[in-house]
Amino acid sequence: MDETPGSVGTTSSLSLRLGQALFSSASLLFMSVGVEFYSYTAFCFLVTIMGLVIPWSCTLAMVDVYCIFVGCSLRLPGLMVLSMLSLAAACASAGVIDFLFHLDGSYCPPKFCGRYQLSTSMAFLSWFLTAASSLFNLWHVASW
Repeated sequence: MDETPGSVGTTSSLSLRLGQALFSSASLLFMSVGVEFYSYTAFCFLVTIMGLVIPWSCTLAMVDVYCIFVGCSLRLPGLMVLSMLSLAAACASAGVIDFLFHLDGSYCPPKFCGRYQLSTSMAFLSWFLTAASSLFNLWHVASW
C-alpha cells in the first residue's frame, strides 16, 4: 500500500511539522516581544496555545526524522484537539483585533495593532498546517 502524503514518517509530514513550528514561533514572538498582550484574555490564550504547539510540532518532527532515517512507518491517530485549540485562539485574537480597530484607536496604538495582526496571521497559518497534518493522519489511520 502506498504511503499517504502527510502521514507520520514521511518527508511531507516533516515539512508540515517544521512549518507549524516556524509559524507558531513567529506568532509567539510577534505577540510577546515588546507588546502588552496580557491586557486581553484572547491574546493570552493565543500565547498559551502557540506555546503548546511549538514543542508538540518539534517533537513530532523528530519522530518524522527518525522514521525517515530508519524507514519505519507509524500509524498514529491524529490528535485534532490541538488543531481546534489553535483555531479557537486565532479566531478569538482576530475578533479582539477587529474590535480594537473599530474603536477610536485609543486602545490600540498602531505599533501594537500591527504586531497583533502579524501574530494572528501567523497563528492562522500554523493552524492551517496543523489541521492539514491532522487530517492526513486521520486519513492514514482510516485506510488500515
